Amino acid sequence: MIENTAITRHSKSDFKSLAELAQKIAFTRANNAKIKLCANYFRELEREDVRRAVQFLGEGAYSNISGKRASIGHKTVAVLAAEFCEIDYDLVFRPSKNATGSTSETIQRLLENIPEARAKWSAENLSLEETEAIFEKLYHSKSRAAKQTVLLENWTKMTPLEVKFFIRMLGQGSLKIGLESTSVVEAIAHAFNKNSELVRFAYLITGSIGETAVLAKSDRLEDAQFKLFHPLSFMLADSIESKTLQHVEEFIAEEKFNGIRCQVHISGNNIEFFTRDLNNTTSGFPEILEFFKTRNLPDVVLDGEICVFKNDTILPVQLLQERMSVKKLTAKMLADFPVVFVSFDIIYHDGQSLFGDSLIERRKKLEKLAKQYHLPISSQKEINSNADVEQLFKQALAHGNEGLVLKRKDSVYEYGQRRKSWLKVKKPSVSLDAVILYAHADTGKRNGTYSDFTLGISVKDDDRYEEEFIPIGKTNCAFSDNKVAELNKRIKELVIDRFGPTLLLKPDLIVELEFDDIRINQRTKAKYTLHLPRFKTIRWDLSPSDVDTLKYVERMFDEKLAQKRERQGDNPSFVMY
Repeated sequence: MIENTAITRHSKSDFKSLAELAQKIAFTRANNAKIKLCANYFRELEREDVRRAVQFLGEGAYSNISGKRASIGHKTVAVLAAEFCEIDYDLVFRPSKNATGSTSETIQRLLENIPEARAKWSAENLSLEETEAIFEKLYHSKSRAAKQTVLLENWTKMTPLEVKFFIRMLGQGSLKIGLESTSVVEAIAHAFNKNSELVRFAYLITGSIGETAVLAKSDRLEDAQFKLFHPLSFMLADSIESKTLQHVEEFIAEEKFNGIRCQVHISGNNIEFFTRDLNNTTSGFPEILEFFKTRNLPDVVLDGEICVFKNDTILPVQLLQERMSVKKLTAKMLADFPVVFVSFDIIYHDGQSLFGDSLIERRKKLEKLAKQYHLPISSQKEINSNADVEQLFKQALAHGNEGLVLKRKDSVYEYGQRRKSWLKVKKPSVSLDAVILYAHADTGKRNGTYSDFTLGISVKDDDRYEEEFIPIGKTNCAFSDNKVAELNKRIKELVIDRFGPTLLLKPDLIVELEFDDIRINQRTKAKYTLHLPRFKTIRWDLSPSDVDTLKYVERMFDEKLAQKRERQGDNPSFVMY
């Protein structure tokens, strides 16, 4: 296994150098040192190779704005690796994977150590351009057999280390080297002596970290332009604990809708919807698509919320998730769960980006557009006192919404940011007592500690299950370093098994969890997950018998659905011009 060694002497523009860089970053603890390694590497590459290298490290095999995915499951890759190594999948590969906790790590080690596998691969020093072509070939290969053929053919040309990072890049997620996209942005700025805020700005409005690197290298950051159908990172609201606010008259109030945040891009009959994770969700809402097609709008990007809206009432977001969980929408489902898109901001209009306009200026443009084309937009309320905030908050809850968003009248659209310009006022969080089932090693600034956890609830008296506890969510521990150290000391006493960076624990450590909501998730054993769970406190005084049950979670979910909701009435959450 290649560890913290110098990068070998071959072309910087080959994939082997990038893989060795990634491995070296993984063994480097300080974030600034990781950034420096990246910056030195980027600086030596030609323009197109800079784009490729930055994209591979920061986003994966495909650019976030490309809409491309390899669509290759972990099981497919694992079974193929067992075939390549001429080993039994169940008897050899699976136990090896359990020991490392990582499919890609397991494949690397098997390729390095099994003679039959070693005889099949050689270091051909594939260029970054050739590697990109392989990713493209995988994307265009539609059958599983065709994808496996591409993988087998090219694994023979790579070192085991290259194969490991090639697989991780296909996943479009973290490379598990402790390098976040924000650090890649910093590395671009360092490499080409640019202001990091200008680099971040270019990345956010282009949506492509690779294109951003090319602009920085070419000294053309000012050429960064927002493009339709390349989703922009959303502006987010910060939480406030109290509804008491200083200078309340500088804010405007809107109800925080009980739906799914969405960005709508429109140019003629080309209309696409993007969720907060920047995924395209257009096919899931045919009635909204048809609604916009009949409006003949100018080129525009709207920010808003998709809600289930029936009988003049906003219904729970859980119904929207139920609708989104099916593979094919039926006429009955469209009738049972009708949806509406409510705009509350406008960020692009008729060829001009509006990020730098104040909220008041953007609102005037939105209202003019809504009146002309008959669009639903959020109701805005003037507030002159904290008593006004309290009254509007109660009204929002009565409507079935989550609370309020208070927005500074002079605020620009701070895309990708969670600052104090927008403030969310929400009802108190719900809590339950859960048990820590798994502890996951941190790869960031707390590298070497366990601060990410899988939490479980009790099913020991539930006839539907054989286990005592099943997972209900994952979260990061936001405690102080001293508290995390105390928690880690206890964790080490409870370890049953180790799967690479993950520890299986004896279910004996109880925590009180706060969360915002319960969401349907058919892919889990519980069929539910907690939305935004976070640690409230460690309950050293409780035992596993005190852990809340799945039936309790189900009861809370049912109560949420049954909650009485007022019709929109005289003070609606949104208006239809």
